[in-house]
Amino acid sequence: MTADELRALQAPLKALYREQPAAALKTLHATGKVQAGTLSCNLTTEFGQLSAGLHPAAGGDGSWACSADLLLQSLVACAGVTLAAVAKAMGLELRDSVVTAEGDLDFRGTLGVNKEVPVGFTEIRVRFDLDLDASEEQVRKLIELTERYCVIYRTLAQPPKLATSVKLASKLD
Repeated sequence: MTADELRALQAPLKALYREQPAAALKTLHATGKVQAGTLSCNLTTEFGQLSAGLHPAAGGDGSWACSADLLLQSLVACAGVTLAAVAKAMGLELRDSVVTAEGDLDFRGTLGVNKEVPVGFTEIRVRFDLDLDASEEQVRKLIELTERYCVIYRTLAQPPKLATSVKLASKLD
């Protein structure tokens, strides 16, 4: 895809969203079914099913996906797609470029071993190994725009409000 083809693809959406801002607001959904008798949750997506469970450092056997790993993988996927789109819009051709994310997590927090230890990642690092012909200024701008427009990156950098609700299943008589 060329930069012009990308612009042509996105132009009607941008025009719509400028004229009708409410059209740009989308609610995305994910649902998981907790599997009775196991320590897993099955996610059904339009791309297939995925079972998530405990990381081995939290007592899992490694046979299920770990949610923390999935978070990093989502970050890499989003940053990679955003990087490709921004590079295309800038007229830069990426070759064998790689995005890597790694995060530090102390499992004492999630296991309740030490209440002073935070639950969750304390640091996440994203690395872009780029193979392209570009000036230092172009690379700086490419990464700046990728960070700016990557949904997962921005969500982690500026966390949204979180809300929880509970609905109890009614008992059958």
